[in-house]
Amino acid sequence: MINLHEMSPNPGSRKRRKRVGRGDSSGMGKTCCRGEKGQKSRTGAKIRPFFEGGQIPLFRRLPKRGFNHPQHMEYELVNLTIINEHFEAGETVDESTLRAKNLLAKSLRPIKVLANGEITKAVTVRAAKFSAAAVAKIEAAGGKTEIAE
Repeated sequence: MINLHEMSPNPGSRKRRKRVGRGDSSGMGKTCCRGEKGQKSRTGAKIRPFFEGGQIPLFRRLPKRGFNHPQHMEYELVNLTIINEHFEAGETVDESTLRAKNLLAKSLRPIKVLANGEITKAVTVRAAKFSAAAVAKIEAAGGKTEIAE
């Protein structure tokens, strides 16, 4: 049986901390391993990440262009050719039926129907937005458009 006072850590698992500034003969005296002069030799020295030594930093060298509006809404785009190919006459086209047929990306953006291509079937299309030409083509084919919330 082993007692607590007989236990010791494995050799090499515990390292003594570096005690600097304890005389020249220690090898870590005088400048305390900080070198001679300069910003990093002073107390309280902090250099921000990606500091390039006073050179104009990369984030300032790159041009800043454009403006991103905080209320800008991106839509998942669906063309009339997709609806014409994958749906039969009389069916309802909405987000759930499009996802069931794997016609949408994984993003959860609202759907906008565009007038790219032709539609020959009378389908009911439910989406967040429609282009004016898409509404005209769907209704000309005998279908209906509904704005989904």
